Amino acid sequence: MAGLQAGPAADLETELQQVFAARDREDMAPTIAALLEVLRRHPDNAGVLYEVAGAYDTAGEEETAAGFYEQALALGLEGDVLRRCYLQYGSTLRILGRSAESLAVFARARQAFPDSVSLGVFEALTLHAAGKVNAALAAVLVLLAQNVSSEDLERYVPAVLGNAGYLASLDAGDGSGDGALDGA
Repeated sequence: MAGLQAGPAADLETELQQVFAARDREDMAPTIAALLEVLRRHPDNAGVLYEVAGAYDTAGEEETAAGFYEQALALGLEGDVLRRCYLQYGSTLRILGRSAESLAVFARARQAFPDSVSLGVFEALTLHAAGKVNAALAAVLVLLAQNVSSEDLERYVPAVLGNAGYLASLDAGDGSGDGALDGA
């Protein structure tokens, strides 16, 4: 959450911090109850809706969480909270078996946050869940090539990216997958 502010926003942030400090991830019922009380007082606060969604998600109540994520997104989030909401909502949709919707969420998220490695990882999980295993592996290879600094890997980055492109083409159905481009 953002830094502490003066007035009602500071009070809300302090209250949320207290709720999180008391949270027990093994028993989310008290946290959910506390957050629902905060939401009762702040029904149009997108950040509170997002936190309620996350609590239900942690409790394994993904269907309920999805509805709260949707409300939070509709009211408008920004910055890192928006990125986290996209990730958690997309992941929740994947868990619910709604892979196409999840991929659409990740497409919007990656457009807004193209450098987010965490979004890329969870998008790859959704690609895998959607049966696009080649595209999933390709996505992970691209993330590795672009984000892992290793002398051992550095000389092979072009080959890794070439293979990633080849693998992605297999699931894209564009007919360009006529042989691996291993280049090593």
